[in-house]
Amino acid sequence: MINSICRLIERHFLLLAIALSAAAYIEPTLFTWLKPHIALCLGIIMFGMGLTLEVKDFASAIRNYKAVGLGVALQYAVMPILAVTLSSLLGLPQEAVIGMVVVGACPGGTASNVIAHLAKANVALSVTMTLISTCLSPILTPAIIYLVLNQQIEIPFLPMVESVFWIVVFPLVDGLIFRKLFRKKIDPIIHIFPSLSILVIALLIACIIGLNHDMLATFPVLVFVAVVLHNLGGLAAGYWGGRITGLSHKDSLTLAIEVGMQNSGLGVALATKYFGAASALPGALFSLWHNISGVYLANRNRKVSDK
Repeated sequence: MINSICRLIERHFLLLAIALSAAAYIEPTLFTWLKPHIALCLGIIMFGMGLTLEVKDFASAIRNYKAVGLGVALQYAVMPILAVTLSSLLGLPQEAVIGMVVVGACPGGTASNVIAHLAKANVALSVTMTLISTCLSPILTPAIIYLVLNQQIEIPFLPMVESVFWIVVFPLVDGLIFRKLFRKKIDPIIHIFPSLSILVIALLIACIIGLNHDMLATFPVLVFVAVVLHNLGGLAAGYWGGRITGLSHKDSLTLAIEVGMQNSGLGVALATKYFGAASALPGALFSLWHNISGVYLANRNRKVSDK
């Protein structure tokens, strides 16, 4: 029975995400209670990832400096350029342009690690790129924003690193250690964790939609189109950048997820603090859309992998 339920969840997790999202739009309070627990939910998923990985996976990712370097370079080059180009082509208002640039200058988000896990991509490589891009963000994100917008901002280095440590590194390492100590007991139930991850990420997407209900009700079409194209452009640049440089499909898929999925939460916070609430709109829309596109991409790749 449990195995059947797990298979059902894995086959239909895009439908599950859409159904919960629709419910969140109709009745936001069903899911907004999750807001204080978002970091904990991501930590639970990262712990589950740790249970499915080995230390050798990270050793391999670190040795693969070509993929790591390429992913980080694309992150901080392609996404800001795409933000400026799309804003210009679509004639976005100044506040939206600022928001697009801020999101484009952000590092990869922790949600990318979750999607990499669900898509059967290279999770260790995804986590490595997230850590490096996040550690570089206190320098590169303000530099890019200043270069494009001529506006100085500050990102505290230690709080950024501390946040990633507690949400990503700590639960992941705990999972690695736990599996090493209790491998025989864990291996028979390890197949449950992907289904648990799917349920949690679907709930988190619904929570985000519930929290942004009022903004979504106005549905700023032009800004939404820009955000969608921004995300899809990042996914395409990551994947084909990897393939052109000789990376495998699995590693290229990982780059696509890492480049296309930004730390939009940071983007919203920076835009609100330094530019005003109107400039936070692209970041809020991005946080919704990149999870939906990520779930679709993961679902599609899982189906291909299972054949």
